[in-house]
Amino acid sequence: MAKTEPTTTPKIEDPKFGFNTYAEKLNGRAAMIGFLITLGIEYATGQGLLSWLGLV
Repeated sequence: MAKTEPTTTPKIEDPKFGFNTYAEKLNGRAAMIGFLITLGIEYATGQGLLSWLGLV
């Protein structure tokens, strides 16, 4: 007698593009990193970001 395994439904991953939770989390993390880098630039140079870029 052969053993039969129960069938399972495969888990399909969420898409990695468009408006979904993965993209929103990634965007939020990138924004936080960019903000910290901006603060680091301002602290290191003693200038604001706009003046550092030459826009003001």
